[in-house]
Amino acid sequence: MMQQYLRINSRWIGAGQPVYIVAEMSANHRQDFDQAAAIIRAAGEAGADAVKLQTYTPDTLTIDADQEWFRIKGTIWEGKNLHQLYAEAYTPWEWQPELMNIAHSLGLDFFSTPFDATAVDFLEGMGVKAHKVASFELVDLALLKKIGATGKPVIMSTGMATLAEIDEAVATLHQAGTSELALLKCTSAYPALPEEMNLRTIPHLAATFGVPAGLSDHSMGIAAPVAAVALGACLIEKHLTISRAAGGPDSAFSLEPAEFKAMVSAVRQTEQALGQVRYEPTTKEKQSRMFRRSLFVVRDMAAGEEFSLANTASIRPAHGLPPRYLEMVLGRRAAVAIPRGTPLAWELVGGGV
Repeated sequence: MMQQYLRINSRWIGAGQPVYIVAEMSANHRQDFDQAAAIIRAAGEAGADAVKLQTYTPDTLTIDADQEWFRIKGTIWEGKNLHQLYAEAYTPWEWQPELMNIAHSLGLDFFSTPFDATAVDFLEGMGVKAHKVASFELVDLALLKKIGATGKPVIMSTGMATLAEIDEAVATLHQAGTSELALLKCTSAYPALPEEMNLRTIPHLAATFGVPAGLSDHSMGIAAPVAAVALGACLIEKHLTISRAAGGPDSAFSLEPAEFKAMVSAVRQTEQALGQVRYEPTTKEKQSRMFRRSLFVVRDMAAGEEFSLANTASIRPAHGLPPRYLEMVLGRRAAVAIPRGTPLAWELVGGGV
């Protein structure tokens, strides 16, 4: 049975818990270890909860071939073949243990996306506490079985997948040993357009599979993550780069550190604003109640004079009788002389004609 929460180190992820924010490094290190370390430090400074890598080599993802079906078309990587792109984008495996140490020293969780069985074994040897499944690998059932057999929490993106494919992937992980799973709505376009995001899928994922749901975001800016949190997302994954201008395979749809920090701040403010179902006034609102309307005498009245709309009105502030008593007061007479600006009280109201 799948659990409605998952735990990575000391962090619980699920409904009612703070949104778990993951900084995706991907290829933004540009084959420079110092740049990779800088991204991790920037993630910590921006308020991320975790940093995520990708664990593959060009040869574990594809073969070095130049036939038409290996060439990339219609994306920001136009003109390259798959092997060339992955050779440029992969994170050297020998870096990854040290990058994990850097992340842990900053209080960040660290995990990665394994793309084949050897990557799973490598990450297990490192002692990672969770695994990520990429959208493109959701249909690789053998890989899912390998990941599920670790028993570790799994976060799985669902870009391009049909509901039936997601169901099959979830069942495969579950049967292999996964009990803690989160599903991420993802639009596998780079960058993703707002009109193709379909964020309303997030609560449907959570309800359909009984697991925490979130967003793996490839859109520009921070609007989509904030909207996702408002819809109930428990986890946000967003690419982080030191500088888009510096280039790199994923830089065009990545956030710079100041932008990532702004996203984290906006997400935290959105969490606070969502609050809970509540109809009672807050502490601040109780102070504002004095500025509600109430019944006042708005023209000098002599004793015995009849209350009418000419001398009695519902105005601010709230020191007089509540406005709902206006009809009960009209037609009755003043018990005493009442100066203009006096809040109406029952002792000032006498009988009728």
